[in-house]
Amino acid sequence: MNTTVELDWAYLSKLADKVAHNIASGWAIVERDDVKQEILTHAYECRSTIEKHYDREDFLWKLFKKAGVQYASRERDYRDLLDDQYYYTPDEAKQALQSFLYTDEELGELLGRRDDLLRCDITDALMSARMDAQAAIKRLSERQQSLLMRRYVYGLPISNNADEVALSRAVVALARQMNRVLRTK
Repeated sequence: MNTTVELDWAYLSKLADKVAHNIASGWAIVERDDVKQEILTHAYECRSTIEKHYDREDFLWKLFKKAGVQYASRERDYRDLLDDQYYYTPDEAKQALQSFLYTDEELGELLGRRDDLLRCDITDALMSARMDAQAAIKRLSERQQSLLMRRYVYGLPISNNADEVALSRAVVALARQMNRVLRTK
């Protein structure tokens, strides 16, 4: 027996408004109405999931919060990309991680020279990226930290596809956090 729940969009709109207010108060980059619109668009696209869990407001709150935070994060990343400050890419995050092989003194001695191990010239920019990566990696989950260190610092292979995907996401997350560190200095 397939039963579908008739969704009360006025109720969902009120809940989306509450969630949007919560998100907008913590994310200065976004407006409440824009977040609400994004949440309702997401709700419309995920109506089959909402129908299954319609009676659980806590579930709906989490679903709406996730959609709203993802929107706010995309908006922040877009603004960061277009502002006049430097923007780290995932490749630069990897390079910064690889510099963890060296102590600060060893890296300082290499300044201005080409390093074959890192396949780059050691510059002040790499030194800055290294410091930003050291601060940013602490903000990642333990699993992300472990995968990043395993692959890019210790040079060990990743054992399975799930870890490869998680590693790829961890590199992107590290670059984002490095950009956050850069903009909060």
